Amino acid sequence: MTHQDTTPESVASKAVADSTSSNTGSPAVAPAVPKASADPSKWGRVDADGTVYVSTADGERAIGSWQAGDAAEGLALYARKFDDMVTEVELLETRLGTHAGEPKHTLTSAKHLQESLAEAAVIGDLAALGARIEHLLARAEEAVEGAKHEKERARAEAIARKEALVAEAEEIAHEATHWKSAGDRLRQILDEWKKVRGVDRKTDEQLWRRFSKARDAFSRRRGSHFAELDRQRAAAKTHKQELVEEAESLTESSDWGDTANRYKQLMADWKAAGRAPKDSDEALWQRFRAAQDRFFSRRSEAFSERDAEFAANAKLKEELLVEAEQIDPSADLKAAQAQLQRVQERWDAIGKVPRERMRELEGRLRGVADKVRDAVDAQWRRTDPEAQARVDQFRDRVEQFEAQAEKARAAGDERRAKKADEQAAQWREWLHAAEQAIANR
Repeated sequence: MTHQDTTPESVASKAVADSTSSNTGSPAVAPAVPKASADPSKWGRVDADGTVYVSTADGERAIGSWQAGDAAEGLALYARKFDDMVTEVELLETRLGTHAGEPKHTLTSAKHLQESLAEAAVIGDLAALGARIEHLLARAEEAVEGAKHEKERARAEAIARKEALVAEAEEIAHEATHWKSAGDRLRQILDEWKKVRGVDRKTDEQLWRRFSKARDAFSRRRGSHFAELDRQRAAAKTHKQELVEEAESLTESSDWGDTANRYKQLMADWKAAGRAPKDSDEALWQRFRAAQDRFFSRRSEAFSERDAEFAANAKLKEELLVEAEQIDPSADLKAAQAQLQRVQERWDAIGKVPRERMRELEGRLRGVADKVRDAVDAQWRRTDPEAQARVDQFRDRVEQFEAQAEKARAAGDERRAKKADEQAAQWREWLHAAEQAIANR
């Protein structure tokens, strides 16, 4: 089985290759840059007095001095710095490929890399890296131009969106009959209107005048409707008075089934009658509800035996909850699941409880089920090998750079120690993100 490299550097390289393959304005594949740390001596040397040289197309160039150890260690240090520059280029390429951040910022960073390359204290294939940066610059410039076109496209979309909102408002103004929902929708359109950005002032003012005219037309139509509604409410008052009188005549009935059904029909007739004038509608409703309450209160007393049975069921379920809430999934998860299933079966067999106790009792049982389910989910997250492998890999890199920083500091090379600390901090952020991903699953 072939080992697959999942380091951030390799992930960045793959993202670049994928993204550039669809970019028709620049080469499909970015120029390759050899990994300098694989063979630093191929690209530079350290002479007898400790001066470090890098090979360039124009000959050797002195880039620093190495006095902290043998020449191989010095070459390795400057090679790693070169590889870090390559990684930075790859990350910028990935940023372009994934459209993360402003292309202008990426272009500026690429230009800075290009300007610093001539004096960079690194050992590696500078010509290849220069070509890679040139490729990055070309892509970044294309992305900047693309962003400009995207802004124009967004403006056109914003105008089209506001035109669509105006057209909808005009349709509502002339055709809507569901007044509340139509009024709500006009308010929503106004809220959406405020969120649409990027329309030029002249066009925006023209569209706004149309929208305001539509809202005014709707308000006039709605006013006429409610004037007619007032006339209808007067008729509703008369009908509701008749319904109240019949409801009051049934309060002492002992024909529980038929009378309850009649009250339901009276309620349906009440709703169908529409609203009476505000000053009388509430008073009529209070009389109607009082008549219903009287009858159903008497029926409730007659059903006391059933209520007693429900109360006894509630007590049995309370006792069962005491047993259920002692289930401990942390001790034996499979046993906890089996015990929960037995409890749920017994729970269903007990039967109904009073309505006012249902939420409380069901909520407690649901809490036990949630605890067991959470334990199952937690066990799955803990045993996810791929996610844990990434965490372990990132932790190894943190420890590696911390060790490098400690070694450099012990050798008195504070600059190298600081660089290693910065790299360790970056990997520590990635480690934290990976750990959080596991914890939040």
